[in-house]
Amino acid sequence: MRSFREIKLHYNFTEEDEKRLISLQDTMTSNVDKAMDALHSWILQTKQAASFFTEERKKSHIFGAQRKWFLDLFSGSYDNKYYEDLIKIGQTHMKNLVDAHFMNRAVNIIRNFCINIINGQIDDMDERARLLISIEKILDINLDIITSSYIEEELRTYSSAYRVRNALISFSERFSQSMNLVLILALIGLTLGVIGLFAYDVKNLVTDSLEHGIISALGSMLILWVMIELMNTEIAHLKGGRFHISVFIGVALVTIIRETMIATLKHEKPETIYYLIAAILVIGFVYWLVKRTEDKG
Repeated sequence: MRSFREIKLHYNFTEEDEKRLISLQDTMTSNVDKAMDALHSWILQTKQAASFFTEERKKSHIFGAQRKWFLDLFSGSYDNKYYEDLIKIGQTHMKNLVDAHFMNRAVNIIRNFCINIINGQIDDMDERARLLISIEKILDINLDIITSSYIEEELRTYSSAYRVRNALISFSERFSQSMNLVLILALIGLTLGVIGLFAYDVKNLVTDSLEHGIISALGSMLILWVMIELMNTEIAHLKGGRFHISVFIGVALVTIIRETMIATLKHEKPETIYYLIAAILVIGFVYWLVKRTEDKG
């Protein structure tokens, strides 16, 4: 199954779409009962759909889950957890032998309801059009993921080869998540180490020459800043964002800059300074190329 980032990219679901959906949060929350009434009215009037709600406890649980799903459409939190929740919806439908037609029809009802709400409350035509497009995107994304997980669950049920393949993928994903955890812990440890280095350099301001102490402390502060950027990049990656290689190159670049400043203060041999400057130029050029490619992507 495609990654959530890839799916959002294909639907051109941007941060602007997220902001528009968040702006509708209060409106949709105040109208959630009407939306659920429209959905549940259809369910209970449809013989095949109503057959899944013979038990009151089961009906209460499912209706509550549908209410949460509707509110989550406008939560603004479209990360990996949101993606996994949608996958579980499709898997649950398959396990309970719910016809995919009913899911499509349910989304259609919610779509029509949202369109009516927007048309009735937003006067500006351009803004109304932008909001409707964002709603269409999030609903299409939901339907795409739920339907895809429904099909995958069906394949896993009836195909032994697919079960083996899926087991390997699941193991790989869990292993990858474990490695991400290790990376996060390593970054935390390194960041604490850099904080210690910065504290040591600040302490040397008293015992060492002022000029050397300031340069060393400044270099350590630059490395600390880059470590924070690394942490933010990894956190964004775990939430489904892109992984930026440029941040790692930035660490190398800042480290060489720090070494160059210290070497200059220590009056190292000119050859050493030249090598460091050449390294800065090469790494800086590589950083520029990678950053340019990431910005275009």
